[in-house]
Amino acid sequence: MSMVNPGMDADVFEQFLDQLKRYVRERLVPAEAEVIAQDRIPDELLDEMREMGLFGLTMPEEYGGAGMNVSQYIETIHTLSYAMPAYRSIVSINLGMVCSAIKNGGTEEQKAAWLPRLAAGDIASFGLTEPGSGSDSAGLQTTAVRSGNGYVLNGTKRYITNAPFAKVALIMARTAKENLPRNAHVSAFLVPMDTAGVTVGKSDKKMGQSGSHIADIILEDVFVPGDALLGGEEGKGFATAMQSLDNGRLSVGAASTAYARRILDTAVRYATERKAFGEPIANFQLIQAMLADSHAEIYAAECMMRDAIRKADEGRKILLEAAAFKMFASEMCGRVADRCVQVHGGAGYLAEYEAERFFRDSRIYRIYEGTTQIMQLVIAKQMLRDFAAGAQG
Repeated sequence: MSMVNPGMDADVFEQFLDQLKRYVRERLVPAEAEVIAQDRIPDELLDEMREMGLFGLTMPEEYGGAGMNVSQYIETIHTLSYAMPAYRSIVSINLGMVCSAIKNGGTEEQKAAWLPRLAAGDIASFGLTEPGSGSDSAGLQTTAVRSGNGYVLNGTKRYITNAPFAKVALIMARTAKENLPRNAHVSAFLVPMDTAGVTVGKSDKKMGQSGSHIADIILEDVFVPGDALLGGEEGKGFATAMQSLDNGRLSVGAASTAYARRILDTAVRYATERKAFGEPIANFQLIQAMLADSHAEIYAAECMMRDAIRKADEGRKILLEAAAFKMFASEMCGRVADRCVQVHGGAGYLAEYEAERFFRDSRIYRIYEGTTQIMQLVIAKQMLRDFAAGAQG
């Protein structure tokens, strides 16, 4: 099958990826201690990331972006995610979710208004999760009530990545009181964060992922004009959001896979440097078994990733592949992080070694963009649908 979106020129993309790989290892990884100490990415690094175009990778070229296709975007996220998770976190909501929602579901006016700003590095948030609902849209409580030529929004969004830094949030809100088929009761709104009535809660203290911030977004009688409604049509918001979630799941899977490689590299280095019984512990077969299992699992995840993104570029539906990849890669990263602590022995439990941080950082991958358990349901439901369709056919 031919590519639906050929993306950037292949040679230009390879050069970009080489440059990014060097930048990650020579600049971003060495800056991790500073990011942890400040619990934020320094402004000078953010400015460098903006100059490299990292906030506009997936935006069409006419809006100031690089016009990458899905596989190029995910390969870039994979390269970036060798470094600590905060770096991916700050750009990925723009790229994988809000940009794709506007590209796929926005009006021409919304694309012209927002995509250049996002490409230039205005930070975005994606407001789906609430105190009482996440993947369950039927439980969504935030409301958008028609008022004059616009809407009044009320509700609370929880665990929203980048909320403290965001200039705009894509907010999912209920435009119908009753639950409708195909989630047509949920619409999406582009809400500038400086709109009257929008407040951001304090950053939540987290288990890991220093430098990346999540917080509540509270909406109290927030008036937005009619042109804030994504696509200019009610009832399309959730469908657009779920389309974006495929990209989000590929991104989390790619991040899990790359971080697992970083974790394994650290374990291998430690195993060759640490001596016991007069020789490096890397010589011991039970240590070697943990390293080998980790390598094999990372390789499997890389193969899943490249299969899924190839199908996405061909325009095929990848709900099943994205969910399976995200589920496997995030669980795999947790196992690799656990083995890394074990290889380090007592040192793995100490904060002065990276193994302890990797263990905490990787735990969230099994939860966000849909938990492992939600992924199991997504996969199983699609399998059963496909079986039923085959049986009828």
